[in-house]
Amino acid sequence: MITFHNQGSAFQPRKKSLLRKWINTVAAQEQCSAGNINYIFCNDEELLKINIQYLHHKTLTDIITFDYSENKTIAGDIFISIERVTENAQKYSTGFDDELHRVLIHGVLHLCGYKDKTGPQEKIMRKKENAALNLLNSL
Repeated sequence: MITFHNQGSAFQPRKKSLLRKWINTVAAQEQCSAGNINYIFCNDEELLKINIQYLHHKTLTDIITFDYSENKTIAGDIFISIERVTENAQKYSTGFDDELHRVLIHGVLHLCGYKDKTGPQEKIMRKKENAALNLLNSL
């Protein structure tokens, strides 16, 4: 089950059923099935607290993914700062929805096993994100 929650933000995404279909399709393309995936939309302050408490990083970020996947069933809590998504959309000259969708699927790709700590890993992650975004536009 894919759910959407708030923690320090009133944001709710539009077209939730389409997003669920898209996420399930991307997971299936990666030979995974979607289990319990919780998106929690929050503000910078909330996500910074989580970043400090659990990852010991004192920096702002747009997304933190807690992975509870087992075998090929992906599951996790994906925290997203709506403030970071808004700022990054402006920074990268893209629409808010486009940036939000990129972050949503970024978390799913982490649950599927993709990393982005090195240059080559990041390049693969971007390629997968772009393919997923193209898929969303065709649904």
